[in-house]
Amino acid sequence: MHIKKEMAGQEAITFVVAVNKTDILEKNFLASPCLVDPHPHQILLQKGFKSASLAYNDAIDKSINDIIVFCHQDMFFPDPWISQLQQNIEWLNTSDPNWGVLGCSGITRERKMYGCVYSSGFGILGDPAEPMEIQTLDEIVLVLRKSSGLRFDERLPHFHLYGAEICLRAAMEGMKSYAISAFCVHNTRQGFNLPNEFYECCEYMRLAWKGHLPIETTCITITGSNIPVYLRRLKQIYLKHIRRNSPDVTQADDAMEIVNEVTKRDRIVCDEPRTEQK
Repeated sequence: MHIKKEMAGQEAITFVVAVNKTDILEKNFLASPCLVDPHPHQILLQKGFKSASLAYNDAIDKSINDIIVFCHQDMFFPDPWISQLQQNIEWLNTSDPNWGVLGCSGITRERKMYGCVYSSGFGILGDPAEPMEIQTLDEIVLVLRKSSGLRFDERLPHFHLYGAEICLRAAMEGMKSYAISAFCVHNTRQGFNLPNEFYECCEYMRLAWKGHLPIETTCITITGSNIPVYLRRLKQIYLKHIRRNSPDVTQADDAMEIVNEVTKRDRIVCDEPRTEQK
């Protein structure tokens, strides 16, 4: 755990990362330009937990700040990221002061995706825009306020779909969740093949939230019939054992190279989020 002293002119945030590979953490999250010392933010590195929910609830208790950012260890945040996050929060504090959860990639019930993130194997997902209401958020980045009282479901096993679950939990409390434009890089190795733990989490969500189906997530739809899960598992088996081929996802050695390329080509990192009030 690292706690940085608060500096004048910048509101302090708590960043929480569940860590199982220190080399990935150091090359990505800890190398983020917006987190280079000195900075006012608290960083909680959560190790040895059996699930994301257990790690994150423990971090909520430890947080000394109201705004908490939960993210993957392979996330890389460019220098403008924190200011872009804070601009989105300021916009929402006016338009929807009771907001629940924010994230950098989310999906609506109509399967429209919003946010602004670079993901290995996909490129840039989304465009700079004002915060967009969604049904669920991808787990790569989740933002909430400690004062909201929101907590993760500790019965949800492993490290999958906790983003979808906490968005549904927020909705039950009358709080909307939003995908925001705060450009960052998901420098992942994760390809099409998903572990068995992911499907165990799908089944937990299907049963725990059976009164709220279908649940759209950025990687799968959870329904009462479970057909989308069956189809994905069959395709995964086909690609792995019959075609013996799976789409490769390459993790960049230096995530800053991705930021430089995107900035040069699309200027997306330099864009300010479009948060004008209508």
